[in-house]
Amino acid sequence: MHVVVVGAGIVGLAVAARLTRDGHHVTVVEKERAVAVHQTGRNSGVMHSGLYYPPGSLKARMSVAGQRSMTDYAREHGVDVEITGKLVVATTPDQVPGLHRLAERARANGVPAQLVGKAGAREREPHVACVDALWVESTGIVDYTGVCRALAAEVSERGGEVLLGAAVASATETEDRVHLRIERGDSFSELRADAVVGCAGLHADRVARACGLDPSARIVPFRGEYFELSPTAAELVNGLVYPVPDPRFPFLGVHLTRMIGGGVHAGPNAVLALAREGYSWREVNVRDAADALTWPGLWRMGARNIVPGAREVARSLSRRAFAHSLAALVPAIVPDDLVPSPAGVRAQAVARDGRLVDDFLLQRTARQVHVLNAPSPAATCALEIADHVVDELALA
Repeated sequence: MHVVVVGAGIVGLAVAARLTRDGHHVTVVEKERAVAVHQTGRNSGVMHSGLYYPPGSLKARMSVAGQRSMTDYAREHGVDVEITGKLVVATTPDQVPGLHRLAERARANGVPAQLVGKAGAREREPHVACVDALWVESTGIVDYTGVCRALAAEVSERGGEVLLGAAVASATETEDRVHLRIERGDSFSELRADAVVGCAGLHADRVARACGLDPSARIVPFRGEYFELSPTAAELVNGLVYPVPDPRFPFLGVHLTRMIGGGVHAGPNAVLALAREGYSWREVNVRDAADALTWPGLWRMGARNIVPGAREVARSLSRRAFAHSLAALVPAIVPDDLVPSPAGVRAQAVARDGRLVDDFLLQRTARQVHVLNAPSPAATCALEIADHVVDELALA
């Protein structure tokens, strides 16, 4: 079979590599001129353990398996990877019940984790402040861009193609083919495929619509802003330090992550981006902003999250507020310790009723499968998502 995969982030390339292993001919179509330009190349490189997700969900099952498969793949292909463990800390007594619920969820999901208390936390992170802590053994860090390069090389070695600077303008599905119109600069060409897999991330809903589907949710972009700790402040953090998540808000809160290449990332926060590829407040795309602001689900979601949402905006506009949140974890951190670092944008699917689509979401036709929601921990789970997508595609 000839399969076209739209998107050369880690999920798209993992799908493409899996398909070539099965003997199919694969063409990856990517609008950028390099792989892993957006979500994959702009995250903090964490391999998640499966701690946070509802038992039985795709995220829970795939994170546990994905942490292992991603580690194995990176090691096999010479990509930097390290199992660091992660410390989740309750900084106030009212957060302790939430921490203990996380410990129970870890057990339910098969995640190796243990409550270590204040003393155990200080053994691992001497500068941390907490009243209780959960040590998660299997969390790690990896060079996801390096993984993408390895996957792209695997596709090419098995006879596939990775077309960079190419975008899907439209597609028409017939009984036995999918006919795609591909835009490259000012020119257009045609591709015929037996099947199409959409892994377009920030543009997943638009690509699905261009391919004739009616997406069940809309992508709303949330910018995650990062700082890096100064070299002196970086010595305050040994590994990964996370807060207990606020149950009112769908994101994990600002945290501290030692990176695979050295240094410590601080963040991200989560604010509405006014462009799907908007990595600062200055970047505004009228079409993208209108898409988000005219979607009823965004306003319904905002009404439910006014307080935590306002806190995220305050952190975005004030380095002092950002440092204050980090100091709850490591009190020695001050605003002067924060050095700006590139931001990322999370492609979050939001339903019309304002519900943030929590699990991975696929939508299909007879010859197409589109991944409509694959935010964190999708990078961790990429190889597992690929297996799931190929099973859904059910190629003969």
